[in-house]
Amino acid sequence: MFSKFKLGLLAFLVIGLLAACSTESPTSDNNDEGDSDAESDDGMHIGLAVSTQNNPFFVTLKEGAEAKAEEEGVDLTVVDAQDDSAQQLSSIEDLIQQEVDVLVINPTDSEAVVSAVEAANDADIPVVTIDRSADGGEVVAHVASDNVVGGEMAADYIVEQLGGEGNVVELEGIPGSSAARERGEGFHNVVDEEDSIEVVAQQPAGFERAEGLSVMENILQTGDEIDAVFAHNDEMALGAVRALEAAGQEDVTVVGFDAIDDAVEAIENGEMDATVAQQPTVIGERGVEIAMAIANGEEVDDFEAVDLEMVTAE
Repeated sequence: MFSKFKLGLLAFLVIGLLAACSTESPTSDNNDEGDSDAESDDGMHIGLAVSTQNNPFFVTLKEGAEAKAEEEGVDLTVVDAQDDSAQQLSSIEDLIQQEVDVLVINPTDSEAVVSAVEAANDADIPVVTIDRSADGGEVVAHVASDNVVGGEMAADYIVEQLGGEGNVVELEGIPGSSAARERGEGFHNVVDEEDSIEVVAQQPAGFERAEGLSVMENILQTGDEIDAVFAHNDEMALGAVRALEAAGQEDVTVVGFDAIDDAVEAIENGEMDATVAQQPTVIGERGVEIAMAIANGEEVDDFEAVDLEMVTAE
């Protein structure tokens, strides 16, 4: 009788212990899942779509964005379009699939990027553009230098150097990009008002040094006298310098845009005359900071201008 009582008591204790274990286990699992969700929910994820990493200006812009993201503890995913609009659209679609909190875009082409902006709008992902703007879609904020003002600064310098008289070549950037349109607009705001300044050639060279060289070589073959060159960026300006040197025309005034290291060195060496300096590091940093503010529900200005200055040998 006592033996049966002991066995019953033992069975009761075992059943109670098993029940307690089965109750604690799912509670522990639920707590683990909650911690995991909290960690993933707390992290901010920003996507950055850059036009190209083959240009030092945009390398510096990206590095500015990455440094700011690291400083703020933000997850930043960077994709490179390699100056290909279709590739940029595809890479932005990938960022949308990753459900980034905010999308920061440096467009390859301001018109071609519209469909990507609209895709982000449809996914309720806020968009910020940097350096180059988008021609459509809903963009919360734009960070850039005032390219029109920069074009005017370059033109003012050329007019001064030529004494208000001479023939000028304009090497344009990628057709359709806001930077090319705006820098050209600012340039013509000034030179078109000068009766004795003539733009004898106005051709796109894709923002690339090799194209700048090739296009300038072709222009020189026309035999027109050339007194100055304005290139929409330094890469094209440096290509033009090489073409002019090869043609023995080293007294032509050459002005670029961006103040990349190679251009500043060329100015110091007397090969180039001037460049309009942007601040790509600041543009990248501000792009991330504004994206963070948007993700946190803060109000931001729809445009933030980054200061410009002329870099010359003087």
